[in-house]
Amino acid sequence: MGSIPSPHPVRIMNISGSPCDKRDAIAKAAAMDEHIDVLVGDWMSELNMPTRAYNVTNGTGIGYEESFLEALEPALENIAKKGIKLACNAGTVATQDLYDMVVKLGDAVLDLVKDDLRAHPEKFIHISTGQTLEEWDFDPLFAQCYLGGMGIAAAFSAGADIVLCGRVADASPIIGAAAWWHGWSRTDYDELARALIAGHLIECSVYVTGGNFNGFKTLDWESITNIGYPIAEISADGDVVMTKVEGTGGLVSQETCKEQLLYEIQGMYYLNCDVTAVINQALFTELAPNRVRLSGITGLPPPATTKMGLTALGGYQAELHWAMIGLDIPERMKLLEKQLKEHFGKERLSRFSTWDLSVYGSAPVNPRCQNECIVDVRLFAQAREREALEEGNFLRPALDINMHTYPSATFHADLRTAVPKVYTEYFPTLIPQPTQTIYFSDSREAIKLLPPTNTIPHPHSQPSYPPTNPVPLSTFSPTQRMELGRVVYARAGDKGSNCNVGLFARSSSEWPWLRSFLTTERLIELMGEEYKGGKVDRMEFENLWAVHFLLHDHLDRGVTANRGYDILGKFLAEFLRMRVVDVPVSFVENGELL
Repeated sequence: MGSIPSPHPVRIMNISGSPCDKRDAIAKAAAMDEHIDVLVGDWMSELNMPTRAYNVTNGTGIGYEESFLEALEPALENIAKKGIKLACNAGTVATQDLYDMVVKLGDAVLDLVKDDLRAHPEKFIHISTGQTLEEWDFDPLFAQCYLGGMGIAAAFSAGADIVLCGRVADASPIIGAAAWWHGWSRTDYDELARALIAGHLIECSVYVTGGNFNGFKTLDWESITNIGYPIAEISADGDVVMTKVEGTGGLVSQETCKEQLLYEIQGMYYLNCDVTAVINQALFTELAPNRVRLSGITGLPPPATTKMGLTALGGYQAELHWAMIGLDIPERMKLLEKQLKEHFGKERLSRFSTWDLSVYGSAPVNPRCQNECIVDVRLFAQAREREALEEGNFLRPALDINMHTYPSATFHADLRTAVPKVYTEYFPTLIPQPTQTIYFSDSREAIKLLPPTNTIPHPHSQPSYPPTNPVPLSTFSPTQRMELGRVVYARAGDKGSNCNVGLFARSSSEWPWLRSFLTTERLIELMGEEYKGGKVDRMEFENLWAVHFLLHDHLDRGVTANRGYDILGKFLAEFLRMRVVDVPVSFVENGELL
């Protein structure tokens, strides 16, 4: 079982990108006629990991992602019959418990580092903010580190059929599968780097095959309810071809691949416990319909460190919503905020760590119907103590002014959101790569995998630079005013409280304009009130016709504590695409707009 198969490309299919993916995908993949060598999937995110950690620590819930078991059980028979390997991220904070459950049909590291956390909190630095753990006003309850794929490769080589991971990095199962299949060593850096980026492309399942795609209007809508899951074909030399299941909907194109490559990256260096991928020369070439080759990726040794995420109880939060309709929305908001603050009073307000009243949406002139001109007003509050958000301190003082405030004031009748609930804070930092232990369900001895010995220092910043070979924008005249997103693709995402956004042109002829137009100063101008004053890194992907920006500490503490709706950092790309700019008329004449 542990021998290396024949050297033809390994076909690796992702069948889950998060806990919010189709539960039947793995069963359908295992049952289909099309050949697959390895299935990989991710049932975790920085949203459910801290939540599971808090639940386990306080005895209020299970620590693994139970939706994985729902997906796995109907697939097991075909996985076994066909000899398909499976590597998945689903153990969250209780891999041993999940392992026990799968046998019946870890990556928790706090104990290893807690003494050092207490003795030297000043040496643990928040990756996004630069804050030290000593300055962080919370007590860690749980810690996880993000591991590489060579432990998965070792498990497969030892004969494992299913590898359960607590928290490997998102792309690590693909590295592990390819390294096992081809017998790569830990110093085959170019091959490992290409597998890493193949993993990045398929780790979010259908994001690379038409899900969340800017060009969704161009897809075949007859099959759009059956978007195909992605497959990476990885050869022994690391050559990568992206495709999807035959006969399914969606699309694998240069554009879908570019969007996914630009998602949730930090710059030209893509770090993993096994390798550092250099991605600024990435290139996609269409070989045939729904077949795209990735090239231009090179590898360096991995960093000596890996990311560790600390979870802490942040406190409690609650929210209340009003529907607002009519003229003078800004003035209505001023009235409501003044009355709310007065009625809450200074003593109540002082107990909140966050108290935010925001309006979402806008009312058009001469609306066609009521729904078109209703905006959402949201009062969101957080406090360290639950009692500060109990009914008498939050809901009642908010609702008691309803008869006294703006015309047609109407609160949302479902008040369950106003009941205080726990939220968690998250502190991502770095620790030395640990020794991994691989356990088996039979009598085989556990395997120890030592950290890599050939490493490079962790790059604490990525290259950042102004436009290369800028062209005066006047040379692109005449222009016309239109939304940027009619001629530009974009994708944005989160990493902790950092937010990245990549924007790319439709063609090489439009690339000189985009490269020259999208300076850091222009980005800040386009962001308007969304820009919070933080550091911005800028770089280019010449072969993708893309400009990439990294906004440091832009997302209000990250997904589990964020006060806004854009908890995953995805909205920024769509907001920028809606901004009206001067677009060369020749671009409009080039063809159909997005």
